[in-house]
Amino acid sequence: MPVFTRPDAEIYYEVHGSGFPLLLFAPGGLRSQLEYWRYSPSAPDAPAPWMNPMVDLAGRFTVIGMDQRNAGKSCGAVTATHGWHTYAGDHLALMDHLGHRRFHVMGGCIGGTFCLTLCELAPERVTAAVLQNPIGLHENRDTWDAAVSSFSKTMLARDPTLTGDVIQKFGHNMFGGEFVFSVSREFVRRCRTPLLLQPGSDKPHPAETSAEIAHLAPNLEIQKDWRGPTHLAESIRRVTDFLTRNTPKS
Repeated sequence: MPVFTRPDAEIYYEVHGSGFPLLLFAPGGLRSQLEYWRYSPSAPDAPAPWMNPMVDLAGRFTVIGMDQRNAGKSCGAVTATHGWHTYAGDHLALMDHLGHRRFHVMGGCIGGTFCLTLCELAPERVTAAVLQNPIGLHENRDTWDAAVSSFSKTMLARDPTLTGDVIQKFGHNMFGGEFVFSVSREFVRRCRTPLLLQPGSDKPHPAETSAEIAHLAPNLEIQKDWRGPTHLAESIRRVTDFLTRNTPKS
């Protein structure tokens, strides 16, 4: 079981395929883990409506899937100052550990915001990003309050040294903002990283947020119909083509 150890976390990851590196951020909110590429956390007995990039893209790319800290098989500290930058630190450190200076990223659900965070913090390293079903704030503050509450119960049961106050401050750092939570509209307006957007359409993944991203981003392609089973093959083809076109030549 490959585990990357950081000073305050142990990150479980898997590597599939070969080619230019592609780092994945799975759906699942604060429980984002690579298993959720294989099935939907909301319907584990049904086929996922999205591709499994660890299988479907491994013929062209070195695909790295990971469990975020405190999700799946990963664990880590939680402090009142942690937030999106903490996860980004995990992501960049993992790619350093694997020897990948530049790489593509693809994220579903919360993974879309992880992608945009790296586009802002490390633009020289991220060569292209696929935003699938991105989260955002639009008449759904209760969704994110509930996500933090659920995470708090899990973490407090796991670590008696934590306090509810610390978790709430962490939750505010994660979901206390607006838009996509981690980056501003102004950043997206000036983001030059090539983006492929597969829009959201429900309460946690508002269509309005995807529409804003599409309106603002200057270097963006959009695939409106991407969900399986009807559009699954086309989704795989489109993502493969987009990432291939944006793979550096050397």
